[in-house]
Amino acid sequence: MLAEQEITYDMWVEFKENPCIEMRNHILLSYLGLVKNIAWRLVPTYKNHLEFDDLYSLGVLGLMDAIEKYDVEKNIKFETYASLRIKGAIIDQIRKQDWIPRNLRQKIKMVEDAYSTLENRDGKAPSDKEMAQYLGISTLEVKKIITESYTYQVISMDEQLMDIMNKDELISKETSPEQDYENKELKKELAEIIDRLTPNEKMVISLYYFDELNQKEISNVMNLSESRVSQLHSRALIKIKSHISKRKLFNV
Repeated sequence: MLAEQEITYDMWVEFKENPCIEMRNHILLSYLGLVKNIAWRLVPTYKNHLEFDDLYSLGVLGLMDAIEKYDVEKNIKFETYASLRIKGAIIDQIRKQDWIPRNLRQKIKMVEDAYSTLENRDGKAPSDKEMAQYLGISTLEVKKIITESYTYQVISMDEQLMDIMNKDELISKETSPEQDYENKELKKELAEIIDRLTPNEKMVISLYYFDELNQKEISNVMNLSESRVSQLHSRALIKIKSHISKRKLFNV
């Protein structure tokens, strides 16, 4: 049995040239901790649909897929590539499930459309009260829909980000000047969109996507209830998706 050690570039080259079960299993065992970390991070978001054991099992399948498809010659760390495959395997499974009640899906679409319409009309982000008046429902109902849409919004955005990050031109060693320009412009536009959020919304987005904290950890950092954090997160993603759709950065 191979001793526990870091999987080096030379080891990857040797494995790709001469695949063997022993080396594959060694690589798999070396990165199970990565699967566990990702699964634990996703539990608070996906707990109503998949248990930790389910997330972990799907993540292991994603890791096995990553080991099989990893191109050692591309300029990307295996941990980065594997993280995409692990999370992608989990998201793909949830995507296959018809887990959103039709009436909730309709309400979410109603609020998203109202937000886009009012923002285009008034040139500013509408308040919950303004959306409620436009829709002919109570402000409390708007807040409730936004809170209930939390998991949907997060998974929907995760799917879009996964699609972007999995594109070959974003992870290949060599990119054309045109691709490099498009990548920089995409990052610039996303940064501009995020910059238009409120301070609390920006904080939630930063802590979740960049510091990789889960909902409970974010609530502790910001000293807010988890319900309030999910509401801020959902509202931020509604805004981001609205701007992304208008700028046609990618499909939403």
